[in-house]
Amino acid sequence: MTTDVLLQPTIPGAMNRAQAEQLDQYTLWQILGIWALVALPMALLAWVVAPAIIPYSPLPPGITFWLLMIAGMAWQFVVSLVIMYRELGTLRWSAIRQRTWLQIPRDPRTDKPNPKLFWWVLPPLLYNALFGIVLIGYVDAPMAWLFPALQPAQFMDTSQLASPQFQGQWWLLGIALASLIFNYFLGEEFLWHGVLLPKMRGVFGKSDWVANSVLFGLYHLHKPWALPSVIVTNLAYSWPARRFRSNWMAIIVHSVEGLPMLVIVLAVILGLVGR
Repeated sequence: MTTDVLLQPTIPGAMNRAQAEQLDQYTLWQILGIWALVALPMALLAWVVAPAIIPYSPLPPGITFWLLMIAGMAWQFVVSLVIMYRELGTLRWSAIRQRTWLQIPRDPRTDKPNPKLFWWVLPPLLYNALFGIVLIGYVDAPMAWLFPALQPAQFMDTSQLASPQFQGQWWLLGIALASLIFNYFLGEEFLWHGVLLPKMRGVFGKSDWVANSVLFGLYHLHKPWALPSVIVTNLAYSWPARRFRSNWMAIIVHSVEGLPMLVIVLAVILGLVGR
């Protein structure tokens, strides 16, 4: 199927975009290949590269590790662009926006855009507050029972950044903003819910959003102790994105978790934390 078909406007009696997408889906091997292409580098950066370079880095261990994780997420953006160019033959925003569902939520019955459907982000937000904050200890508990030795390395503990030495260090805010951009928009979100999710129905059917959540969880080999909670909370990203064919809904729900981090970084820079 050519890109031209996907970019044609919907007309009465013709295939709409939702129907057209079903004819051009990824195979299982393509999906797993993309997973490996981004999951394995993140694990390598966390468990091999970080311990190797931290002793020689002039930066604090936590900052060095954070930068490596940002590099891993930036790699996902590069992978996404390569995939988009191979599929679309262009990197025009108009083509990428439609292909990755960066559009107003669409009514599942009529396939027409409806901004009022953005209100459907509220249930996923409440769901994530329950499982990502209140019950996260219980959700991740099985990992501690099954793998008691599986604990984060000391350099992965970001709480060490709440130190007086970072007061007035505004460059730390730049690192935080880069982390937010590649975590919640250009990196993870762009790849998992923009590139992958629209192409998974051919293999997983109507459970594609669940399969996407599981794969996204298993991608977190760089923090395996949190796999259960990542899988459970990602359901709140993939479901509205699939249901309303709008990646903006996943971005909104996912990015809310980054707001506390931004507040903490600002408090550290202003000297309100770590005294």
